[in-house]
Amino acid sequence: MAQALGEDLVQSSELQDDSSSLGSDSELSGPGPYRQADRYGFIGGSSAEPGPGHPPADLIRQREMKWVEMTSHWEKTMSRRYKKVKMQCRKGIPSALRARCWPLLCGAQVCQKNSPGTYQELAEAPGDPQWMETIGRDLHRQFPLHEMFVSPQGHGQQGLLQVLKAYTLYRPEQGYCQAQGPVAAVLLMYLPPEEAFWCLVQICEVYLPGYYGPHMEAVRLDAEVFMALLRRLLPRVHKHLQQVGVGPLLYLPEWFLCLFARSLPFPTVLRIWDAFLSEGAKVLFRVGLTLVRLALGTAEQRMACPGLLETLGALRAIPPAQLQEEVFMSQVHSVALSERDLQRETRVQLAQLSKSAPEPLPRPQARLPGAQAIFEAQQLAGARGSARPEVPRIVVQPPEETTPPRRKPQTRGKTFHGLLTRSRGPPMEGAPRPHRGSASFLDTRF
Repeated sequence: MAQALGEDLVQSSELQDDSSSLGSDSELSGPGPYRQADRYGFIGGSSAEPGPGHPPADLIRQREMKWVEMTSHWEKTMSRRYKKVKMQCRKGIPSALRARCWPLLCGAQVCQKNSPGTYQELAEAPGDPQWMETIGRDLHRQFPLHEMFVSPQGHGQQGLLQVLKAYTLYRPEQGYCQAQGPVAAVLLMYLPPEEAFWCLVQICEVYLPGYYGPHMEAVRLDAEVFMALLRRLLPRVHKHLQQVGVGPLLYLPEWFLCLFARSLPFPTVLRIWDAFLSEGAKVLFRVGLTLVRLALGTAEQRMACPGLLETLGALRAIPPAQLQEEVFMSQVHSVALSERDLQRETRVQLAQLSKSAPEPLPRPQARLPGAQAIFEAQQLAGARGSARPEVPRIVVQPPEETTPPRRKPQTRGKTFHGLLTRSRGPPMEGAPRPHRGSASFLDTRF
């Protein structure tokens, strides 16, 4: 049904010169079976009710209360209880609180606070005609079956236009990348345009730097890293991909650049984003390795894919039952890939890439591994940027000088000659006996 509706929407838009056949967003709420949207906003979607394995309502309310408590004291939570934040993100952030949690996890709230009025200036400024034309052609392609984005004049497409234009003005040296469209669209489903913009900035510059630039050098590096991890963790699958000529650049960019927004069921995509904003890029590698294993993990699956086209088709046709959010995410988090493993393999592949690549090399050190590292970096930057507090001066007053009491001279151990010189009476005849020291016994020392 959704596919048929999508074809009808495309045909009508072509006949009416990109005008929406369903009218404004308000008209979508009217009666009619074809206008019914699921709980995520997709028209004709199959997620109107919670699927199998979905947590019950009582458990969701308990998680909501935990997130309300953690976000109410966010600095204290991130400083002392980040492990709890990570575990709650792995369980899934409640939908009602993603608008509150995502900007906190990625640091967008701090960026917005430190740059007040920046987004408004960018949104009101005229955009580069080159990028505006390209962005305008891509707007209707971002989730055309979602109720926010079906109308060109609706708040969804207009907000998406403003967010993407603002980023081209914010980073004119990078411009616009088509993969930013679905990422910004998912953010707008939960956040206002300004918060969505700062989240997009953090994803492009902190989580995945070098992904959306003109050279996309970080994507090539991560493709080599992914193949190296595949060779270590799934050697038979790696051998099959090499034999049929399926390189990582044939399937990996669509996964990583769009954060799986175009490749997996939407409930699973949201769970991936929750973990990704918490733990960083290693979540993308874990998800990619899990997908490859599900598609080509058995000998029967590999035998059914003797060529390149069959193998790529298998990677895109994993049964939906295996992609259900709870089952799939439990497999993702069980992948034996730590942040240290990822960084070590990245350094190895970067050294090999630097010998053969004349183009600009990526800077993997600019990628921060998740929410905790971003929080610590922002805390450190805030400490450096704040005014240095005045150090109180300690003045020590010297004690008043007092006349020391006169002490009785000690005569013990002194020379007898000294005592003789103090005796009264006429001096002794004869030449004085030479001695060491002065005439007074007080100055005589041994």
